[in-house]
Amino acid sequence: PIAVMVFGVGDKPIYFLLTFAAVWPILLSTAAGVRALDPRWLQLSRSLAATPLETLWRVVVPGVLGHVLTGVRLAIGILWIVLVPCEMLGVSAGLGYFILDTRDRLAYSELMATVLLIGILGFALDSLARSLYRIWAPGD
Repeated sequence: PIAVMVFGVGDKPIYFLLTFAAVWPILLSTAAGVRALDPRWLQLSRSLAATPLETLWRVVVPGVLGHVLTGVRLAIGILWIVLVPCEMLGVSAGLGYFILDTRDRLAYSELMATVLLIGILGFALDSLARSLYRIWAPGD
């Protein structure tokens, strides 16, 4: 309700809610990855006279990439959970809107097909995120 009051009806509150929902799993997972980074790697990079930028790209980013990708995977799931109800509020398109429309038309077969489609798309997005995790962070 606050997002609708601040941003009005339409797409802006949806973008705000999706961004707000996605930031936290990525941020918290990245913070956990930085905390889990072995401090000896940072000491080693300093002893080898690495610049801060080199330390970031060659030590920190590879060290936290698995955690970041885990956060992205969680964020995708949360976004999917938040997106459908958001589309039910004040928009005229989307899967959430279509669910309400089919309910109002008493087209329950279309409603069930839409719910199944949401589940299949969610599974496909999660499978894609897992595949990217295996490709980009194979050692984790």
